[in-house]
Amino acid sequence: MKVIDHLANAKEPLISFEIIPPMRGGDVKGLLALIDDLVKYHPPFIDITSHAAEVIYEETPQGIQRRVKRKRPGTLGVCALIQNKYHIDAVPHILCQGFTREETEDFLIELRYLGIDNVLAVRGDDSGFQKPLQYGRSANRFACDLVGQIAAMNRGRYLEQDLLDAEPTSFCIGVGGYPEKHFEAPNLMLDAKRVKEKVDNGADYVVTQMFFDNRHYFHYVDICRQQGIDVPIIPGLKILTSEKQLTSIPRTFYVEVPAELADEVLAHPDRVVDIGVEWAARQAQELLDRGVPSVHFYVMQSAAAIKKLMAKLKI
Repeated sequence: MKVIDHLANAKEPLISFEIIPPMRGGDVKGLLALIDDLVKYHPPFIDITSHAAEVIYEETPQGIQRRVKRKRPGTLGVCALIQNKYHIDAVPHILCQGFTREETEDFLIELRYLGIDNVLAVRGDDSGFQKPLQYGRSANRFACDLVGQIAAMNRGRYLEQDLLDAEPTSFCIGVGGYPEKHFEAPNLMLDAKRVKEKVDNGADYVVTQMFFDNRHYFHYVDICRQQGIDVPIIPGLKILTSEKQLTSIPRTFYVEVPAELADEVLAHPDRVVDIGVEWAARQAQELLDRGVPSVHFYVMQSAAAIKKLMAKLKI
C-alpha cells in the first residue's frame, strides 16, 4: 500500500521508522533483529537509506591511496526482506548523488518487480566522488529532477521511448523537508519554494529532517501551506542517545539542539538515553496531540531507545 493511502486510511496515529543497511560485508542478522523489534509497534512502512559510492583514503604499504567504494550497499535486498518477510511497506531512498538516471530507472524497475510502491527521492550528500557520465548517460542534479523522472515513469515515460510493453509505474513519491532550512538555502521561505517545486513535479508527501524543537516544525508547516503545499508533512524525530551527538548532529545535519536539552545532558552524562527518550516522548506526544498525520523516527541501527520511548507514548 502507498504511504499516502496509509495516512488517509489511518484511524489512529501512525508511527514509522527509518533504518540503515549493514556495512559492506556485514551480517544481516543484526538488522533482522532490529526489524523484529520494530514490527512489534506495527509500523505501516519503514524507510531504508541508500548510499552512493564515496571517496576514502587508506594507508597502504605503498602510501596513502584513494579508493572509491560503497560502504553500505544492500538497500534493495533489505527492501525485499521488509516487504516480503514482514509484509510491511518498504520505502527505499532514491538518490541523485552518485547514480545516473539510467541506473535510477533500472533500480525503480527492480523495485516494481518486488511489488514496492513507495520511494523517497532525495539529492543525497556530497560523497566526494563525482561519477563520470559516459556513453551518453545523464544524471539528476536536484531532488526536483529526480521526482520528475519517477513521475514520468508513473505516466509510462521511460528514458528509452521505444521500449516494448513498458507499462506505467505507480510509485508514491516522498521528499525531504527542512524545518530549520536546508543548509544551502539562503532562507526558509526560499527553501519551502523548492519543496513546492518537488510537489508540483509529482511528490505525494514530505518527511522532515530531524528537529528537537517542535516550534520549528509548526512554523515550517505554516510556511509550506502559505506556498500552496497541500500534501502531508510528516515530522521526523531522533532520540538523542550520546553526549557526542550534541556536536555531531548539528555538524552533520545542520539542526539545533535546544539549550535546555544540551544542559541536561551535560549535567547528567550517565543518563543521556533516558534524557533523550523523555525529550523525544514529549515532542512526539505534542505532535500527536496537534494532529500530525504520522511521526517518523530515525532509528538507524538500535531499537533500545525506541522501546523506552514507545512505552511512554499514549498510543
